[in-house]
Amino acid sequence: MSEILPRTIAIVGTGVAGTTAALTLRKEGFGGRIVLIGDEPEEPYQRPPLSKNMLRHSARPEAVRLKPTSTWAEQDIELLTGTKVTGLDADALRLADGSQLPYDRLLLATGGRARTLPQAVGLDHVHTLRTLGDVAALRADLQPGGPLLVVGAGLVGLEVAATARAMGCQVTVLESSLQPLGRVLPARLRQEVMELHRAHGVRIHTDVRLERLDRHGDTLVATDHEGTLWEAQTVLVAVGMTPETTLARQAGLDLADGIVVDAYGTTSAPHIYAAGDVACHPDAVLRQRVRIEQWNHAQEHGAAVAVNMLPGNHRPYDAVPWGWTNQYGVNLQICGHPAQADELIVQGGLTDFDFAAAAYRSGRLIGGIAAGRPVDFRALRRLVAEHSRDDGLLTAETDRGACP
Repeated sequence: MSEILPRTIAIVGTGVAGTTAALTLRKEGFGGRIVLIGDEPEEPYQRPPLSKNMLRHSARPEAVRLKPTSTWAEQDIELLTGTKVTGLDADALRLADGSQLPYDRLLLATGGRARTLPQAVGLDHVHTLRTLGDVAALRADLQPGGPLLVVGAGLVGLEVAATARAMGCQVTVLESSLQPLGRVLPARLRQEVMELHRAHGVRIHTDVRLERLDRHGDTLVATDHEGTLWEAQTVLVAVGMTPETTLARQAGLDLADGIVVDAYGTTSAPHIYAAGDVACHPDAVLRQRVRIEQWNHAQEHGAAVAVNMLPGNHRPYDAVPWGWTNQYGVNLQICGHPAQADELIVQGGLTDFDFAAAAYRSGRLIGGIAAGRPVDFRALRRLVAEHSRDDGLLTAETDRGACP
């Protein structure tokens, strides 16, 4: 990176990665111009509550703002909401109103957009949940009590299922894999989470290949490859997100399930960086490039990349990703990459969600999961971080089980 101090740093994306990057630049003493641009009309806000408290309660947007409105003026950060970037040149952004924004350094924190299903195109009362704007319409459909059909048993789908049950809705979940949360948890724990939902009245069907979604009067009807039918008043499509790489593609940046960056957040163009959900970065735990869709990762990655955008800094990002999910009062904390483990060392009981577990792959610690044990979880996070820098093994007189 050139040692010339940039005059203008532009950040595209007002999620937690972009917002944290902007605030970090000021914290690090950058005195130049910072422009933070987002296409959503709202000020930067928290996404984790969308599938939980914001969906269940009719809270005002102010309740989930990342920072008070006054912050941006106080930090001398130009916040442009409701502003779409339509083009990316080597030294300027092109905006939808025809204007251009010159920059010396650019951070792409563009996140992604919710995936949809071709079967759902044009149907009313079929929702995705990715933005604050999605919440009100989904809540309005759930308030009469459903029934709700959730397509996809990932974190968003299952959190909405739990929230909808708390609202008194009948809920059915369809999942194409054999178990839910395949990208998040090892198999032994996936089964326990599925049974937790069933114990609360959610009907979960796995290994479902959805063929059709049709409207018959006031009813939405889903049909799988075997001709099985499920009916609902409301459908949530929760089948993941697609990284938003349009600008990166225009700029000719290297792409691979996201924008490829090095350990410092630099893309294939030395003055352009990427962070958060959209960035495919070297992971210290797996020792390969990954793209991570986690709130805490986006926050930490945004801060780390912002530091490296300034002259004289060259600090590799090696944080262990971590996050949590809250379903039916069970707070499940996750660090590293336990879904890719082939062995699980468990202290406590999985069934009653009072445990801490270390996840191994080929004898190497790659993740941890805990429920009801926050102190143990913090210790697991430290261990995973330490083992990402060496090959030591955790030993414990505990239950050992294989993860298929």
